[in-house]
Amino acid sequence: MKAIYLLSAVALGASLCVSADEGQWQPHQLAELQAELTAKGIAIPGKQLADLSQYPMSAIVSMGYCSASFVSPNGLVVTNHHCAYNAIQNNSSKENNLIEKGFLAKTMAEELSAGPQERLYITEAVTDVTAQVSGSLAAGLSGEARYNAIEANRKALIKSCEADPNYRCSVVSFHHGLEYFQIKQLMLQDVRLVYAPSDAVGGFGGDIDNFEYPRHSGDYTFIRAYVGKDGKPAPYSVDNVPYQSKHFLKVSASGVRQGDGILLAGYPGSTSRYRLADEIAFAANWQYPAQVKTYQQIIDTIDRLSASDADIQVKYASTVKSLNNRMKKLRGLLDGFKVTDIHAIKQQQEQALTGWINADKARSQYQQSITALQQVIDADQAFTQQTYYFETAKRSDLLQTAILLYRLAQESQKPDAEREMGFQQRDLSMIEGRLARMEKSFHPTMDLAIWSEQLAEYLAQPDSVRVTELDTVLGLNAGMSQAEVSAKLITLYSQSKLGSIAGRTSWLGKAPADFVQSDDPFIRIAVAIYDKNKALQQQEKELNGQLSAVRPAYMQALIAYNKTQGKPVYPDANSTLRISYGSVDGYPAQDGVYKTPFTSVQGLIAKRKMEAPFIVPENLVTAYQAGNTEGYFYADLAAKQSQPWLCRIFSCPQPEIKAFNSVPVNFLTSADTTGGNSGSAVMNGKGELVGLNFDSTYESITKDWYFNPEITRAIHVDIRYVLWLMQYVDGAQNLLDEMQIVR
Repeated sequence: MKAIYLLSAVALGASLCVSADEGQWQPHQLAELQAELTAKGIAIPGKQLADLSQYPMSAIVSMGYCSASFVSPNGLVVTNHHCAYNAIQNNSSKENNLIEKGFLAKTMAEELSAGPQERLYITEAVTDVTAQVSGSLAAGLSGEARYNAIEANRKALIKSCEADPNYRCSVVSFHHGLEYFQIKQLMLQDVRLVYAPSDAVGGFGGDIDNFEYPRHSGDYTFIRAYVGKDGKPAPYSVDNVPYQSKHFLKVSASGVRQGDGILLAGYPGSTSRYRLADEIAFAANWQYPAQVKTYQQIIDTIDRLSASDADIQVKYASTVKSLNNRMKKLRGLLDGFKVTDIHAIKQQQEQALTGWINADKARSQYQQSITALQQVIDADQAFTQQTYYFETAKRSDLLQTAILLYRLAQESQKPDAEREMGFQQRDLSMIEGRLARMEKSFHPTMDLAIWSEQLAEYLAQPDSVRVTELDTVLGLNAGMSQAEVSAKLITLYSQSKLGSIAGRTSWLGKAPADFVQSDDPFIRIAVAIYDKNKALQQQEKELNGQLSAVRPAYMQALIAYNKTQGKPVYPDANSTLRISYGSVDGYPAQDGVYKTPFTSVQGLIAKRKMEAPFIVPENLVTAYQAGNTEGYFYADLAAKQSQPWLCRIFSCPQPEIKAFNSVPVNFLTSADTTGGNSGSAVMNGKGELVGLNFDSTYESITKDWYFNPEITRAIHVDIRYVLWLMQYVDGAQNLLDEMQIVR
């Protein structure tokens, strides 16, 4: 009887924890979560958080790949250092390496263009358009026909939404096709670099510390949005003026303490919380290991060639940083799958769902949808395995450019509404920006090395995986070594003009016939494999169309079941605006090890070494040791750890907590985050900025598949560290004066 009680208590505790901090909520859902917000100590009403025109949500912006927020009325934006890496790299050269040195504009006139592709997006409206997208689709459509019908509806909605060219709109699937929402965003095109710490601060710990804790990273950078003199978005011009943001976040110099409730707002990229157990198995057993091998090969090649060439090092700094981050995450996922058997957890959840369905004949259609979904997933996984190495075999920037340009020429023959997304008139400026951006991120020596390496890997695969069109146009044979492939390809680079910006942009506006007649070797390759690429894209559309029919039905069953269990129902992350909430808290990392929620400048200095990535700038050390910390020194003599959920039911010994006496650097919370949340504003209960999200702990990486409330922790830059560096180390008083700092 006692054992049964223990099981029931644990199950109850787990259920309560799942509903505590799990959830990447759509803003409109916050109005229904008032009780949870109040329990966390969040003073801002849920209805206010649901209103994108009100503080603080109107201050939250997207960079398209990271999150950020306005912190002054003059368009000043704060995000992560690693999110602004492209902007820093864009203004760096081997003679003037701002990545190493850092950068501070003392006046607006000194601010530097972040580059032709940089944008800031302000979400102004989110509208349910499910009825317009999928509500009237005919029954019995093939997968490709269904896919094309949905795309046609999406494009029509987007075109109407973008009647004002200053807006960028998208129609996004939620709950895997069960719902569709139209996202309307003001697009700011002139973005400038304002202030970035040196890489020794912004990237302290490097890849060694990535996804690890304790951390001591100053992962922040300031950028600014500019518009035309009429106040409307405009491309870069020296005549542009700072954007006047409707709202901007107040900045709390008091920060947070352990146990405080927090809000986190940003644009999380992608999660897989509602995937099947078989999809976890495929990722763990095939997909992730294949990606790890590919990424490691590319990283090793970049590291090897960068070591002896400063120009290559600068041009590929952002690429290798991104790849290292993906690699660490993939390894963390694979390790996490070993520690926590998420596959078995998902199997148990699916069995429970099946039991619930079978308990009522009225739910029988749900079981049919699960069976149909499994069949499509099997086909989709087979397609992924079939095409993976062909995709890696095209890993050349020049070849990808040629493929892009030829595809654009083909699509341009159609009416704009019939073109594929990504190749419509609305996309031309971004394509032009991509072609210009290559000037700062391409080197033929590196391109050849990466391409030949991936081609050699492709040629080592079975004949069934290989593509005849590619082998023929390049003259490849099975089993060729990288050296043999490289020797065959090296002359292509000197024969092509795509290596220059003029050579690339000269192809814009040309007809397909011009490409067919070209003697540029990369253009010839793109033409030769075009039909194969198109056939594979059609096959992918067929699969995606089938998934869009069967996965929503599965989601209906899962949502209905979860509601009966009192579990949270929120969509998987999909790069749209979301809000999470949680508490400042440590966690039990492993047996006998409890990680406390704050790290300090004192700990940073103790961790320093004389070689990267653990170099600490001398001016930082000097400022701290001289006692220049007034206003940001955190003295907490009575810290109290919150208890794990099981200890709230049964008595557990409390870990010994030492007093905290230093300037905080990083801190932990239980907020639900993932990739794309980098740069997200971390706010206190009043909506004041207290930190920036930049990472997760290694134990948390598997949260993309399964949220474990006991060990899932997000890592944030403490805003007190940022303010301290600005005032006492880097002399950014001009920016401090611009912000509204609450003490």
